[in-house]
Amino acid sequence: MKTISAGKKAYLKQMTNDEGIIGALAIDQRGALKKMIGKYKEATTEDVIKFKELVSQQLTPYASAILLDPEYGLPAAEVRDNDCGLLLAYEKTGYDATTPGRLPDVLNVWSVKRLKESGADACKFLLYYDVDEPDEINEQKRAYMERIGSECTAEDIPFFLEIVSYDAEITDTTSLDYAKVKPRKVIEAMREFSKERYQVDVLKVEVPVNMNFVEGYGQEIGYSQSEAAAYFKEQSEATDLPFIFLSAGVSAELFQETLRFAKQSGSSFNGVLCGRATWANGVESFVKEGEASAIDWLSDQGKRNIEELNAVLKETATSVYTNV
Repeated sequence: MKTISAGKKAYLKQMTNDEGIIGALAIDQRGALKKMIGKYKEATTEDVIKFKELVSQQLTPYASAILLDPEYGLPAAEVRDNDCGLLLAYEKTGYDATTPGRLPDVLNVWSVKRLKESGADACKFLLYYDVDEPDEINEQKRAYMERIGSECTAEDIPFFLEIVSYDAEITDTTSLDYAKVKPRKVIEAMREFSKERYQVDVLKVEVPVNMNFVEGYGQEIGYSQSEAAAYFKEQSEATDLPFIFLSAGVSAELFQETLRFAKQSGSSFNGVLCGRATWANGVESFVKEGEASAIDWLSDQGKRNIEELNAVLKETATSVYTNV
């Protein structure tokens, strides 16, 4: 069990619902959102800013918090519901593919102090981590996370660390080959960054399996249901920190099924930070038919996605305060 300061705990309270569960909405996508818009037209800065605003305006009344980026997301933060907490991303979008190791990098003109001054209730940092990369790469990443943890502690603001696993040798993370190595990658990374030296307060993590390869959930079987369940249980036991799941772009329906499976498997996760599963299908109406059409989609299907997810969280997630 982790002990956190009274200041951090007060901020954490801004981001949980009455049951102590994090039902947060993520729209800190930058490059990914430009690509989604780019399927229909060339994405402009104005498009990205406006879509984030619409999502924030329409959906934050139903979310406990929203995750945005300070590059395009501050106008969206201004129009969020008054009761909705705010996480701000600290990392640059993507990574430098010309250098091995997907090394982390912060936004040049931002610091945790500046994120806090901009109204953030927490700092979020995304780290790409492959437990099997050479130590000279992973040592850099570990030192980097120590710095960010120290910054967050100095500002007395929660540090949400998002870990995205990968394999330097397997380029397709949706493949069966990657599905086979994913559980160890996810679980060992969680184990590492749960250490006190990183001063992480909440882990934002992938589920430990690719559900498309779980018996009964997809066409091809990579894990039996009992194997998958054991991985969820092992993941939960690998950390004493609160942890929440990211949706990783799967459909709203599959994400809800995944949370039910996690609960049945004995996972004591504390909520979600759910992005594309909630709002992705609203991009097309925004680009093709304009703001009014996007608002219609968000206030109907988008709202339904988040309310259905909240109902599933009520049945499946555990209060953050059992872990802090």
